[in-house]
Amino acid sequence: MEHSASPLNRKFWTPGVLVMLVFMMAGAICIIARFTGGLGYVTNLSNARPWGLWVGVDVATGVALAAGGFTTAALAHIAGKHLYEPVTRPALLTAALGYTFVVLGLLVDIGRSWAIWKPIFNWNTNSVLFEVAMCVMVYLHVLYFEFFPIIAEQFKGRVNLPGFLSTFNGLVDKILKVGDAVIGKIMWVFIILGVVLSCMHQSSLGSLMLVAPTKLHPLWYTPILPLLFLTSAVAVGYPMVVFETTLVTASFKLDSEMNILAPLTRITIFLLGIYLFLKLGDMVYRGTYVYLLDGTYQTNSFIVEMLFGILVPWVMLLFERVRASRSGVFIAASLIVFGVVINRINVFIVGYKPPLSENGYFPALTEILVTLGLIATLMFIYRFVVTYLPVLQAPKEVSS
Repeated sequence: MEHSASPLNRKFWTPGVLVMLVFMMAGAICIIARFTGGLGYVTNLSNARPWGLWVGVDVATGVALAAGGFTTAALAHIAGKHLYEPVTRPALLTAALGYTFVVLGLLVDIGRSWAIWKPIFNWNTNSVLFEVAMCVMVYLHVLYFEFFPIIAEQFKGRVNLPGFLSTFNGLVDKILKVGDAVIGKIMWVFIILGVVLSCMHQSSLGSLMLVAPTKLHPLWYTPILPLLFLTSAVAVGYPMVVFETTLVTASFKLDSEMNILAPLTRITIFLLGIYLFLKLGDMVYRGTYVYLLDGTYQTNSFIVEMLFGILVPWVMLLFERVRASRSGVFIAASLIVFGVVINRINVFIVGYKPPLSENGYFPALTEILVTLGLIATLMFIYRFVVTYLPVLQAPKEVSS
């Protein structure tokens, strides 16, 4: 069956969208409080605990869960597996929104948000954080360039701006046509660049913690932390595509795309198996398994991460019956996504305890509302984009 992306053209203002607006407004109020009252006014952060929820979730987790963009691009365009073309556009949109989420989280988190542009001109080539900042910034623009042809496809030759803006109809249409033609010829450059940049900063996020051997719990501190961050991001790429696609197709009563998702889970067995092998091998080699029975909350969180976030879904996907079941692959994919989320939270929050920090850290309600507000905003934008732009593959509808 031939697949072609098309706008959903569904009713936009639904009860779910209104719920998103509530969280967006709550998050906006807290962000205003953050910029008027300062970080100390809305967070439980301190000089000893300079980062928390916004770094652990908004930045580190956001980057990891956006990995579906470069993994599907590598599979469909570089490896030439065109079967997976129908899921590349949704994955690209998710990646673009995910990295936008990262930048917005950073703007809220860093003390001097107005100086976020300075690494562009003040290079510290000995800093891992500088490499992460530059890679994320460049890759975000690469994602926007990759998304441009989708916008051009929908509006090229049909530009009809309202009111006085109609004067610019011809100019906008020309920009769309020229941009589409130019980007189309060099798209392969952006695809390769996106894969390279992603691999660089995914691993470098792990490198950030290599400077904290006395602050990070031994269960997570390891010299191969950059490799673990990279392999976990690659391993979660396709499960994130499965997770997102299943939610979207179920919500809009579209074709389940199981002919595409099932093969992706077979690839995931291999990728997740590599990550599992590295985690267990590192634990055995360094002897950190001695901490597994000490009963601390860090150890319990590590066990949850390993058991439910890696081992259980990996074993599930070994069975053909699970891979052939829509609910089976969704549950396994959800557990893998959960595993990577809890891993990033463990590394940056749970397992991180500076010697000078006497009190434990738990995010304030306002911190949580900011994060929920940003997530709701991205969901809102995703809903808007797929409604009016050709992103989703919708060859047919299925009965409820």
